[in-house]
Amino acid sequence: MFGGVSVQIQKERLKAEGLGSNQQAVRYLNQDYGALKEDCLQNQTLFEDPMFPAEPTSLGFKELAPFTAKTRGVEWKRPMELTENPQFIVGGATRTDICQGVLGDCWLLAAIGSLTLNERLLHRVVPHGQSFNREYAGIFHFQFWQFGEWVDVVIDDRLPVKDGELMFVHSAEGSEFWSALLEKAYAKLNGSYEALSGGSTTEGFEDFTGGVAEMYELKKAPRDLHRIISKALERGSLLGCSIDITSAFDMEAVTFKKLVKGHAYSVTGLKQVDYRGRRERLIRIRNPWGQVEWTGAWSDNSSEWNAIDSAEKDEMLCKMEDGEFWMSFQEFLREFSRLEICNLTADALAQDSTSFWTTTMFQGGWRRGSTAGGCRNHPNTFWINPQYKICLLEEDDDPEDDEATCSFLVALMQKDRRRYRKHGQDMHTIGFAIYEIPEEYHGCPSVHMKKDFFLRHSSCARSESFINLREVSTRLRLPPGEYLVVPSTFEPSKEADFVLRVFTEKQSESTEMDDEVVANLEEEEEISESDVDDSFRAMFTQLSGDDMEISVRELRTILNRVVSKHRDLQTDGFSTESCRAMISLMDKDGSARLGLLEFQVLWNKIRKWLGIFREFDLDKSGCMSSYEMRLALENGGFKLNNRLYQMLVARYADNEIIDFDNFTCCLVKLEVMFKTFQDLDRDGSGKAEMSIGEWLLVTMCG
Repeated sequence: MFGGVSVQIQKERLKAEGLGSNQQAVRYLNQDYGALKEDCLQNQTLFEDPMFPAEPTSLGFKELAPFTAKTRGVEWKRPMELTENPQFIVGGATRTDICQGVLGDCWLLAAIGSLTLNERLLHRVVPHGQSFNREYAGIFHFQFWQFGEWVDVVIDDRLPVKDGELMFVHSAEGSEFWSALLEKAYAKLNGSYEALSGGSTTEGFEDFTGGVAEMYELKKAPRDLHRIISKALERGSLLGCSIDITSAFDMEAVTFKKLVKGHAYSVTGLKQVDYRGRRERLIRIRNPWGQVEWTGAWSDNSSEWNAIDSAEKDEMLCKMEDGEFWMSFQEFLREFSRLEICNLTADALAQDSTSFWTTTMFQGGWRRGSTAGGCRNHPNTFWINPQYKICLLEEDDDPEDDEATCSFLVALMQKDRRRYRKHGQDMHTIGFAIYEIPEEYHGCPSVHMKKDFFLRHSSCARSESFINLREVSTRLRLPPGEYLVVPSTFEPSKEADFVLRVFTEKQSESTEMDDEVVANLEEEEEISESDVDDSFRAMFTQLSGDDMEISVRELRTILNRVVSKHRDLQTDGFSTESCRAMISLMDKDGSARLGLLEFQVLWNKIRKWLGIFREFDLDKSGCMSSYEMRLALENGGFKLNNRLYQMLVARYADNEIIDFDNFTCCLVKLEVMFKTFQDLDRDGSGKAEMSIGEWLLVTMCG
């Protein structure tokens, strides 16, 4: 346990120093591109990646599993073996470098295609200086944003080939390999090529930029969609739109006005013009294919252009690239089905950009029995979910109506779910609810709201739905104030790690709402020989033997004899380990045994803990549910945060159930650790300093 915790703490410290930024990406699987390449060059060998081997398991687990029809006869070849003069990138990365293979990852290719339109963003993913000519060693690397941090993924250049052709992504003219290698690196990150099958373009957008995506069904577009698009374009966001397909025959079918169904377009501009005495709102769209363009109203040669100012017309038409066209905003809403926006974070925007979202990010997790409470339909457990506070401080400059509101976007993303596909698992159904924080809690970060709060208050906003997507995001507008965001899975007890991101248009403050770690330890009761009654003294004398002290073994015998008489308690009995912890708590002279008075104090504690246990055993089953344990520990004087609580439930609960001996053992351990810390925190600063010897004494004996 200590090993895992120390690694976690070390990671958090490195993150605070900048690890995980695009400039200082985390090495995926601890592979160092520079060192591995140098080693290959010195030894004059070509890199072979042991972490993603050129073997059937790297292809997939179902349709692309070993020995299936699709993988039979697959060979792994380097570009040098496929063409005479392979190139990494020729004349810049373009849309024609990305042709789909047998894998259903067009969502990924559309995202890569959009990336080619922004060279600055592309080179965050595809680092400069890679080639098949200078210092070639069969090794390449790419960087992806993954759940809050950038990771650097190293690959070798052996690519899967069948019947002499690349199986997956390839360039149209055959000698360019950056897109095939990028796809391989992304497949490695997700566990296999097949893990990339099926997805949404926004997932690729986010992993290539670190931005946050939102999606709009244009048939139900919000009133202020034009304002949302305008601000997104100002901020340099990536915008994509598409037309739904209703059958397989529709895929890439062309409508009579030359729009392609099931195809990813980019939105590149928005403008209002004076047209026949009224204001007409126009939107500029780009088809990454280049040739196929809209032929309806406001298309390149349509008559509508003759009715607007000629200088304005010239400016709007001459600035367009091949494949780009204007159409009326109303027609856009009718013709297209969906708009996807990837809002970029400040670090991804050009240095001179002044308009961007304020971003806050939290890493969290749902753990069975401690923090996986399910949605609001489960009032007994909903409150145990992690909780986060947003303070909306400044209202928007241009509100849609007279009411003062703050625009913000909440995005909840579950982590690493593609990797679980080969085990038959997929996305959980996730969402979030938002509550207004009552005035009496304003300015209090150290309060985890309990069950009663959620029974008395209803949510003021929530995600549009609970859905089994990697990310659920919703744009909201609320009056300035303090709000509580509660992310959850739909059902309780579903385990996953998540990233919660809050993007606000104006200044805001966000923090995790979690209890401060404190112990209200009662003053040690002073007991003299005269306070011990005769029956207790007789029991002690009988059990302690000639030395008049109780050992670990004797304490275990006593406690198990006592709890066996309490028929209402469900227990396996006290273990030697828990009895040793109790003696450690009470032993004042270091003898590892308890005298009469020490035993009396311990006995009083156990009786008090038994009272708490019975109070929180709500169904009188003789054991306590793990989600009630947090309230029971608080009743016993211990306030703990989510991380500690998760750890205690993992250590002391069995299948979300705590029995009396484990509950007692947990309280003993907490009291020992708090008292030890207080003794070492000599100046009351909340920090303790100790030598390696003292550290070992505490951790080995505690």
